[in-house]
Order: sequence, then structure tokens, then C-alpha cells
Amino acid sequence: MSVLPDEIWARILEMGTAFARLTYRDLCALAIASRRLNRLARDPALWATLLALDFPAGRHEPHDKATSVKSLYRIRFERDKERRLAAARRAVLYAESRVAASRKRLEELESSLAREGKRLKAAASELADLERARTASVALNVWQPQVVRGRQKQIVEQCTVPIESRLGDLKMEIKVCKQQIAIFNKAYNEEKKKLSEYNEALTSLKYHPLRSNFDSTIRDSNKRKRLKLSSDLKYGDGPVEQERVEKSLPTKSI
Repeated sequence: MSVLPDEIWARILEMGTAFARLTYRDLCALAIASRRLNRLARDPALWATLLALDFPAGRHEPHDKATSVKSLYRIRFERDKERRLAAARRAVLYAESRVAASRKRLEELESSLAREGKRLKAAASELADLERARTASVALNVWQPQVVRGRQKQIVEQCTVPIESRLGDLKMEIKVCKQQIAIFNKAYNEEKKKLSEYNEALTSLKYHPLRSNFDSTIRDSNKRKRLKLSSDLKYGDGPVEQERVEKSLPTKSI
């Protein structure tokens, strides 16, 4: 490192920031590596480039001229960090509300399934009783032992509703109950799957409150835009001028 003069190091840092190869983290890491790199990493031109690349929306915002560019970068970084944290908190609250709503929906479906299950059980039990009563009424028309005949007569007398019409109603009710249970089961399984997805999303948000960190968010989502902007800022109209500057560097020394 001591072989290279400050001018070469300054140009390396300048091109690294201009082409989005060096981030604010890299400059801060260089600043604690040695006194020489600390002095070079404090260059206002480097931080001005990072400021323009990382916060292009605030390039024309008014600011105190007495404030250094690095301090201005820190201020806007903290402001952007607070905004991202607030957005992350809102995302967590929204995910929690979805989980709560999904659980409430599952409870409602469970209640509906239990209610339809009781209806189905009651209708099936009544249908079985009516089937026995109808069988007993038919058996009374043929000869049977007195004991058996008396038991069947008692069953018929206990039935106080028209057997045939009630049998049709019960069969229809059982059919409807089964259809409702199938619908509720399907909705329950779908809602359970949704709840699992909502829980995974909530766990991910809580584990990574800023899932896309500051560097990756800025550089991945706006990579092409940043490269074009950096070219316009530092080297005029771009590739030809960039190539000229790169060729001006002493490659053997680097």
C-alpha cells in the first residue's frame, strides 16, 4: 500500500464510488484501517458522490453550507433508516392483523363444522329411528310371535310423525349437511394454508425487520439507474470517457 502515491489511491476510491463498487460501509472500513486511508476516505468528493447516488431524491434539498458532506450523508442515512424501520413496523402490524383475521376465520369455520356435524348426527339418528319404525309397521302385517309383535307395535306407536314424508325430509337434510361440511372443510383447509403462509411471512418480517438492507435495496433495485447516474455525474456521456479514464490509470502499479 505504501508503494502507491496518494493520487493513485484517491483515483481508485473516486472510481470505486463513481461506479458503485464502494459503499459507505467500505469507506468507513477503510477509514479505520490506517491514518493514511482515513485521510483519503474523508475526501468530501467521495461522500458527495455517494450522497448523489444513494439519495438522488434529495440532491436539490437545501442544507446548511457549514455542514460537511459526510455529516449530511449521515443525516439523510439516519432519516432514510427511520423511514425504513417505520415501514417495517407497519408491515409487521399488517402481517399480524392478517394472522389474527385468519385465526378468527378458522375458529368460525370450526364452529360451523361442529354445528353441521351435530345436525348431521341428529338427522342420521332420527332417520335410523324412522327406518326401524317403518320396518316395524310393515312387519305388523305378517304373522309374528306375540312378543316380537308387541315390541314392533310399541315402536310404531312411539312414532308421531308421518314416516314417509319425514324420511324424505331427513334424507334431503343429510344430503345438505354433507354438502355444507364438504364446503366448510375445503374453506378450512384453504384458510389453514393461508395462515401457514401468513405465519411464515410474519416470522420472516420479525427476523429481518429490514429484509433488504440499505445497500442491497438501493443498489439492487436501482442498479442500472445508479450506473447511468454515476456516469453522468463523473464522466460526462459515459462509456467512451470512462474507458479513457480507466486507461489513464497505471495498471502495473495497481
